[in-house]
Amino acid sequence: MKDFDYHQLNDIIHSRIRLAIMSVLVAVDEAEFNFLKEKVKTTDGNLSVHLRKLEDAGYVSVKKSFAGRKPVSTYKLTSKGRKAFEAYVENLEKLIKGK
Repeated sequence: MKDFDYHQLNDIIHSRIRLAIMSVLVAVDEAEFNFLKEKVKTTDGNLSVHLRKLEDAGYVSVKKSFAGRKPVSTYKLTSKGRKAFEAYVENLEKLIKGK
């Protein structure tokens, strides 16, 4: 195994919940909070914390609106987030293959 350097993995993405969020968002144009909660199978509070971390990093954007009186938050991967996710997957593959 040559040059096995796990430090190349993005610490922001390399969390089970954030990785799951990014994996869902990379496959869709955008997703509402409840859709993400269902797919990731986590609590409201836990999901909110991880989404905020991804938003602070510039990896996801959020659009807040109302459906009647109910608030709706819709999340979308930014171009920076898509590039970071692709780099994460590429680095993970390198680690797995030992390159």
